[in-house]
Amino acid sequence: MNFDIVTLFPEIVDSFFTSSIMAKSVQSGAISYNLINFRDYALDKHKSCDDSPYGGGPGMVIKPEPLGRALQALAAKDKRVVYPTPSGKPFTQKYAKELSKEDNLVIICGRYEGIDQRIIDLYVDDEICIGDYVISSGEVAALVIVDAVYRLLDGIISDESLIEESFTDGLLEYPQYTRPETYCGITVPEILLSGHHARIEQWRLQKRLEKTLLNRPDLLDAAILDETGRQILTELKPYVAKGTEENGCDKGN
Repeated sequence: MNFDIVTLFPEIVDSFFTSSIMAKSVQSGAISYNLINFRDYALDKHKSCDDSPYGGGPGMVIKPEPLGRALQALAAKDKRVVYPTPSGKPFTQKYAKELSKEDNLVIICGRYEGIDQRIIDLYVDDEICIGDYVISSGEVAALVIVDAVYRLLDGIISDESLIEESFTDGLLEYPQYTRPETYCGITVPEILLSGHHARIEQWRLQKRLEKTLLNRPDLLDAAILDETGRQILTELKPYVAKGTEENGCDKGN
């Protein structure tokens, strides 16, 4: 899969592609990337890429000419073009999975008050909001999308790890523990040391349901639950509703 990142600050993005698991993915050929500084496509001698908005108002807006020329050079109209923006559609795991099926993604990194609407009208396929907040760097938002997408490609992350992650089936992930067995007086739950795989799986399901009920109850409407999961959820609700962590939420420790 190839990522074309169109940005005024390619140095912010480059370090991501040359670090950690992404660097290995690039070296293996599973991922390729292209960083395009659209300032190189500016028309005037000062290489200006922003101007004040028509109609007045604070801030500056990315000009259409340099950005449009960069996108044209990429043949962007033949590719899927993504623009991270607070006014876009919510970014979800399902959305990331959809984007991971593309051979090429073009991601536009906005700045200031955003980009000229005509660029959106002419080139952008997806306006995506990574969360209900505003950040200054379109590069950071772009990398959130890149990271969520590339790890879903075959061979990047093990299938087993992906299956157990948050949001995969509508639930959040269970708590994780590793050595040492006791840290700051807190001991790993006994059941995880038991070697009883069936009981461990039930404990993990219970913890996933508990965490989802506490932190993201909205996800439960679409969660995929079997009869055991529904029964555990029914038992948990009274305790979580009281805001407690009584034995009903912690049985199996």
